[in-house]
Amino acid sequence: MTAPPNAPPETPPAGEPFPNKVPGSRRHRLSGVDPAALRIWENVSRLPLRDLWSFQGVPATLVWSRTFRAFLNDDLLSRAAELGYYFLFALFPMLVCASAILGLAARSASQIYVNLLQYLALVVPAAAYNIVIQTFNQTAAAATTGKVTLGLAAALWSASVGFSAIQEGMNTVYKVRESRAFLMARASAILVTILLSALATLTLAEMLLSDYLQRLAQAHIWHHALAVSVGLALRIAGFVGASGLMMVQLDVIYYFAPDLKNRRWHWATPGSVIALAGWVGASLGLKAYLHFFNSFTVTYGSLGAVIVLLTWFYITGLMILLGAEINSEIQAAVAEKTLKQAGEIPEEASAEPVQAG
Repeated sequence: MTAPPNAPPETPPAGEPFPNKVPGSRRHRLSGVDPAALRIWENVSRLPLRDLWSFQGVPATLVWSRTFRAFLNDDLLSRAAELGYYFLFALFPMLVCASAILGLAARSASQIYVNLLQYLALVVPAAAYNIVIQTFNQTAAAATTGKVTLGLAAALWSASVGFSAIQEGMNTVYKVRESRAFLMARASAILVTILLSALATLTLAEMLLSDYLQRLAQAHIWHHALAVSVGLALRIAGFVGASGLMMVQLDVIYYFAPDLKNRRWHWATPGSVIALAGWVGASLGLKAYLHFFNSFTVTYGSLGAVIVLLTWFYITGLMILLGAEINSEIQAAVAEKTLKQAGEIPEEASAEPVQAG
């Protein structure tokens, strides 16, 4: 059968607006939609930007409006609920493992870790924080070698399942399919979880060190005003350092989680900055709400504290996904502009997926 006169050729020559077949489209979530959008997101996966703070002439309002629509289209509210469940699922095995190891090592080591966990009270609602501390103290008091083995295995498995859910959420945001082998993806999840746990412990330790230096300064500096000033400076430095380490944790997630063709490490991306600020603000807002309008105990009884903890984990998952969505939409908008300037996609093309008709 002869092709219609106006039909595009199967393999477009140089200068054609864009090819209908995009390399790697089989692994892409946008298969079956507008080929131009497919081309843009494939470009995002293959050619990551050097600097996500440079929009390269793309209006910021366009990025934010697309981020909002993508946030809804990718169903990140449901994805965050999934992450919240997996975070809760992973928490208690990790506490059992950590407390058992520390309890066997030394009772004083367990007390040091309790002191680290106390800094969670700055952002975690009181009811949820009490569950964490009570569980940690109870398991540390009854630490055995068997608990270490069982706790470590359960913690690694549950945490790897949780990070696998993060990987799936990141793939949704970047419009790619998971192409890594199951064992490879799970091994990566376990290693990244260990790295994130170490960074989280380092963050809490940094705040503990800051407080210790503050008390030391106030005890040894004879001039009261100078002692207060030095203590305040140390406290601010502690919070700045902790914020930086938390930013690094987000950057680690955004680097390792999505299954992109090529990766580029970014320090303090727009997504991680907004995610961290949103997480701190939402956590403090939830804490303030529960302080003044604490009806969870009345509504849910003894399960109220668990519901509060699950809500806080939901907020955490939502902010992680929001940050990734912002980063991906920045890259998509810049890729769209670059491809249009190169004449590889038509001017009316958009990175927003539309079903090809």
